[in-house]
Amino acid sequence: MSSNKAGSAGKIKMSSFNDLFGGAADAEQVVDAKLEELHTFKNHPFRVLDDEKMEETAESIGRYGVLVPGIARPRAEGGYEIIAGHRRKRGCELAGLSTMPVIVRNYTDDEATVIMVDSNIQREDILPSEKAKAYAMKYEAVKHQGSRGGSSLGEVGEAAGESAKTVQRYVWLARLIDGLLEMVDRKKIGLLQGVDISFLTEEEQQWVLTVLEETSVTVTASQSAKLKEHGKNGELTLPMVRVLLSEEKTKERKVTIKGEKISRYFPDDYSSDDIEQVILRLLEEWNAAQGVKK
Repeated sequence: MSSNKAGSAGKIKMSSFNDLFGGAADAEQVVDAKLEELHTFKNHPFRVLDDEKMEETAESIGRYGVLVPGIARPRAEGGYEIIAGHRRKRGCELAGLSTMPVIVRNYTDDEATVIMVDSNIQREDILPSEKAKAYAMKYEAVKHQGSRGGSSLGEVGEAAGESAKTVQRYVWLARLIDGLLEMVDRKKIGLLQGVDISFLTEEEQQWVLTVLEETSVTVTASQSAKLKEHGKNGELTLPMVRVLLSEEKTKERKVTIKGEKISRYFPDDYSSDDIEQVILRLLEEWNAAQGVKK
């Protein structure tokens, strides 16, 4: 584990494998835990999918065993809570094993949360919803531990090399209701638009979800900004959401005319603004002559 990852855990003070798992001999132990005794971390935000990568993991475990033990802590109800190793556990199940080696240690809730997030956050296939929920969980844990003199948001992003500003956006995004978060995952809602909508109340977000499901429209930055503003002012209603999201999206057109093509039509002392005004006036006249509606 890199020192960069380690630093974000704050009070855990990890800087190497030995720092993470070392300490007093009675502070931890490696056990072959029965799979049924290994329980998912509470509110675990990361998916464990039976995809191609999982097939490769199961095949490797079946051939070589679990090369790196998982990390777990004892549960008051019995058994262990997995901190790192959810995918390895599923790989063991698919490989037909009944146990998995885990390092057991009595981590606090905050320590366990930081390790759980940092051990997953650098994966390439993480969805925005997973990152949002994970960063929100870690942010709360880091705040509980107390900042090490810097920004709590900055500490949260250390393990993934992301800025405090980026982390803040994901923490806001975690406030979206599940249906809207799923739309962000499917790219039906952009990340920044999702952040705007996250400032709405749960009821207001439900209105947005209802309209989007009914119409299948995409949300522009302008529309999400208006939703946020009206929500902030306490003016938002379901009918207003329908109106805002049904606004015609104008396609911006940019036309550039080279100066040498039109310079012969204007005196030398005409500025660019003068030329623009003449062109616009002539276009208005042409528009009226053609009977074109504005």
